[in-house]
Amino acid sequence: MRSCCTHEADRPESASTRTEPALARKLGGDAIFRYLTTFFAFSILAILALMLYEMAGESLPAIKEFGWNFVISKEWDAVQGIFGALPYLYGSVVSSVLALALATPLSIGAALFITEIAPGKIGSIVAPLVELLAAIPSVIYGLWGVLVMAPWLQSTVQPFLIEHFGFLPFFEGAPYGVSMLAAIFILMIMVVPIITSITREVLLAVPQSQKEAAIALGATRWETIKIAILPYGKSGILGAAILGLGRAIGETMAVTMVIGNAPNISLSLLSPAYTMPSVIANEFAETTSKLHASALMEIGLILMVVTLVVNAMARLLIWSVSRSAKGGAA
Repeated sequence: MRSCCTHEADRPESASTRTEPALARKLGGDAIFRYLTTFFAFSILAILALMLYEMAGESLPAIKEFGWNFVISKEWDAVQGIFGALPYLYGSVVSSVLALALATPLSIGAALFITEIAPGKIGSIVAPLVELLAAIPSVIYGLWGVLVMAPWLQSTVQPFLIEHFGFLPFFEGAPYGVSMLAAIFILMIMVVPIITSITREVLLAVPQSQKEAAIALGATRWETIKIAILPYGKSGILGAAILGLGRAIGETMAVTMVIGNAPNISLSLLSPAYTMPSVIANEFAETTSKLHASALMEIGLILMVVTLVVNAMARLLIWSVSRSAKGGAA
């Protein structure tokens, strides 16, 4: 009898002993997973920091030689060893910002048509077609731009602008075809699918109750879009536009083929221009000196810093818009 009781008393102890290794294995697995995910997260920051460090090191000869004059100087002469990046910085900023200004309303309108206006079957057909446009290689856009769009601009659009708006400094000059205007149009076409696709997802995420409340108050379809849908998704739409800006400011091949590649700073959109990615793509394989290569690397560093600053400002703007929206809702 005593042995039986002793045996029964030992059973709970042996069960708890068996659960301890299982619990230890579970906790050990959680710790390994936590450490791995932490490592992966910080490795991205480490790669970015390493890129900045290497690019800064390669740019050091040009930084020491030219200082801040590199950013504000317009002269670029590889033979004389004089380098200034202002024309390329100007071309990148102007082409990207103007392309975004044209692409954003078009993209929002296309997304609203797909989600709110078009019948379900038509919207389900149009949406994948728009997304497929984002998968077209940039060199194809550039080839179409230089063979089709640029001659059309030279023979039709640019003469019209010169004739009717030539008194403005933005449309002075001759119709070259390849120009800042061509680069703006090609960038607009390239970023529209990205902004449209993301904006569509944002609009689909708007709660149905938001729309029904506006309709219940007697709002028309346009008023529902204006007061219920767009305000709810404005932070997401802003994020989509910034992603489009990031694509535009770093685009290389298509812009190189249609912008004319002339290091000029001109208010006229009809004149050829240059961008930072374009000059790197055109000259990096044919550098004439170590200083020349260092100057191109510094342009790449500037491009990277500009991209990071633009995205940081965008995140800050999205955060402020989201916070104000929550405060208004409260």
